[in-house]
Parts: sequence; C-alpha cells; structure tokens
Amino acid sequence: MERIKPRTLSGFMELLPAPQTQFERMLEILRHTYSLYGFTPLDTPVIESAEILLAKGGGETEKQIYRFTKGDSDLALRFDLTVPLAKYVALHYGELAFPFRRYQIGKVYRGERAQRGRFREFYQCDIDVIGDGKLDIANEAEIPAIIYQAFTALGLERFRIRVNNRKILTGFYAMQGLAEQSGDIMRTVDKLDKIGPDKVRALLLEQGVSDQAAGEILDFIAITGDNAAVLSALEGYRGRNETFDQGMEELATVVKYLAAFGVPEDHFAVDLTIARGLDYYTGTVYETVMLDHPEIGSICSGGRYDSLAEYYTDKKLPGVGISIGLTRLFYVLGEQGYLNDQLVTAPADVLILPMTEDLSPAIAFATQLRQGGVRAQVYSEQKKFKGKMSYADKLHIPYVAFLGEEEISQGVVKIKDMATGDQQALPPAQAVETIAAAMAARAAGKPIREKG
Repeated sequence: MERIKPRTLSGFMELLPAPQTQFERMLEILRHTYSLYGFTPLDTPVIESAEILLAKGGGETEKQIYRFTKGDSDLALRFDLTVPLAKYVALHYGELAFPFRRYQIGKVYRGERAQRGRFREFYQCDIDVIGDGKLDIANEAEIPAIIYQAFTALGLERFRIRVNNRKILTGFYAMQGLAEQSGDIMRTVDKLDKIGPDKVRALLLEQGVSDQAAGEILDFIAITGDNAAVLSALEGYRGRNETFDQGMEELATVVKYLAAFGVPEDHFAVDLTIARGLDYYTGTVYETVMLDHPEIGSICSGGRYDSLAEYYTDKKLPGVGISIGLTRLFYVLGEQGYLNDQLVTAPADVLILPMTEDLSPAIAFATQLRQGGVRAQVYSEQKKFKGKMSYADKLHIPYVAFLGEEEISQGVVKIKDMATGDQQALPPAQAVETIAAAMAARAAGKPIREKG
C-alpha cells in the first residue's frame, strides 16, 4: 500500500498540544471578558447559501470566498462573522430584544494567498451591539473599554486604541469640495502608516485632488497631541459643515465617557488618520496597535455602521462592533516571544501512578481530585517507572502522585512537585487541598507576557 505523506494545507494553522492550550486559554479569557459586558454568545453555520454571503457581492469578497455546489445548492464558507450576524438578526428580528448584544468566536475562511502571518482559515472574535432604529452613542464609547479590558486580561500592556469618527472626515472633505471622492480619499489616507505622507500626496494628486486640497488634507490628518489638544484643534473647523459638527460632538462624547469606562488616557488616542477602508462604517471607527510592533498593524478594529441588514430586511438596524483576528495575533505573539511559557499547558494537574495491580485506590483518588476541581489522570499503562516519569515530564504535568502498598496501608498519598522535586506523604483530602491551592496560584498567570 502506497503511503500518503501527511501534510497541513498552506494557510491553515495546526498547533501542538501545549500551544493549543495557550490558544484555548486566550479564547476562554475573551469569552469571559465579553460576557462581563452583557454580551450573549452566538454561533452561526460555517456554511451558508452563497446568495446570503454574497448579497453585497463584488470585489475581493467574490474572489476570496470558498464556494461550492452540493446537488442543486450553491453554498459557501463564511468569510467573516458580520454577514452571518446580519442574516441572523433579520431572520430572528421578532424574537430578539434590542439592543441585541452578541459575541461570536469562530473560524472564517478566505481563499487569499497564504503568506507569513496570513491565514486562509482563522478565528475571529467579534462583538456587536445592534439597535432597532437607533443606537445611543454610549455604545460607541463602551467599545474601547471592552478592547482595553480584553487585551489587559490577556496580558498585553503596551497597546493603544486609536479612534476617529468618519463623519468628521466626510464633513472635512465636503468642505474641500471633495464630497463625491471622499470614500476613495479615505481609503488612500488609511494607507498613511504603510506608505508615508509623500506617497499619500502622490496618490491624491493621481485621483484628481488639487495640490492645495492635498496639502490641506495632509495638514488636517497631521493634527496630533493628547486627546484634549486634538479636539481643541478641531474646534477651528466647527460651523462649516453639519456632518463635521455632528462627528465632533460624537467623538467628544466618546472621549468624555472613557474615563468612567476605566480606559487610561495613555491607552487611547484620537487619531484623524483612522478611517477604516470600508464605506460600511458611518461613525466612530477603531484600530488597536501594539506600541512596540506597529509594523504588525491593527490587532483589533471595527466601528459604527448604520445599515447592518439592508440586503435582508427593510428595517433600520444600526450597530457598532469590533473584531480580533486571534489566529494571526497568536502567530505574531509567538514569533515575537510574547507567549507566556510559564503558563500551565499540561492536560492534567496530577498524574497518578498506581504501584499495585489493583487500580481501585488510584481511581478513587483521581475521583477525589476531580471533585476538588483538580484535573487528574490515572496512568495505567504497563511501562517501567522511568517511562512513566518521562511521560509526566514530556507533558509538563505539575504533580505526580504515587500509590503503593505502603501508602495505601498508611492511608496517605505520596505527591511529588515536578518543578522542585519536593515530595510529601499526605492524607488524600490534604493532598487534594495542597495541589488545588498550588494550581490556583499558577493559574493566575496570563497567556501573554510582555518583554521588559
């Protein structure tokens, strides 16, 4: 029989057990953080009708989507979690309470060219707040608080949430007589970090923007300083365009609420270069960057939109949301050495080694451990003692418990801390308490550890 060489497709991430445990810990933290803010979990099918996913159609989406037929059905793999959310809200509108606050963590698929740090299958971790007709600005102010809480809980410290409002940009371009070109201009300006101001100017001129207007655009997006200074500078433009003034009011409200939401000012910056490339966004927009690795780009982005489900319903369903591309972030953090290698990644806290033919005492102790919240595995394979200890070492299991005739007759269990080599014989109940306390202390670590 000819053997098939095992391989993983390019653009698909497949982890060994230890990093998979680290990844799962990050998922667990994000789920917990999202739930703290009153978001409900949602899961939608990975496969949808192509008609549903391509309702907006065209462009890169159609090129990248995984599409196939099964019988008479034209099907596709979801390429993000927002389009399925739009379908879900339109379909279940009468059964939902608004504002509808959901989080969804799941795999999405894009048939783009696989390259370093870019995946064809990857996890997105989304939150969205959907309103029925209206959605208060306070929701847009809450989003940075959730981003801050999520990344802090993961262990990141040096990051900044950059915020702008599309209405400010739309209004500003209208002042310059460039209202019809505003979408193209925003997409060009959004490239500033990657290509620099000179190339942005050149692209603007190619788009038919006058030299004077290009200069004003670059001067405008160059407004910097702390949040109060940027808002103060924007006051000089007030009164010239209604949309601009509305965007200013919304941005000032978001900034005002941030302190109450617990976001330190050094983790948040008003940045007039942020536009997000999609015309989808209509109000507040967000991008989050790692300060020590700006080359990575945004690790969390999103914003306010006014027509979530316009292709599925005539109801006005405004929303605001963000997405973390967790697979890419995990890959980048691993490359940069940010993943905490002290995190417990073993599948069990205790490996029980029975030293008698009858396994009943070992099984009973494992049951006692599990009832005390300690993860336990009974090693029943008939191997030499050295092989059993090697198994515990290879999996980095924190404790090994020995149960031989002597321990059983004395009513104790011998436990060994594999990190220190310390051994002690304790009554089973005390052994459970000792291990549980030690593991609780070790569990306090975060999956990301920034380098000093």
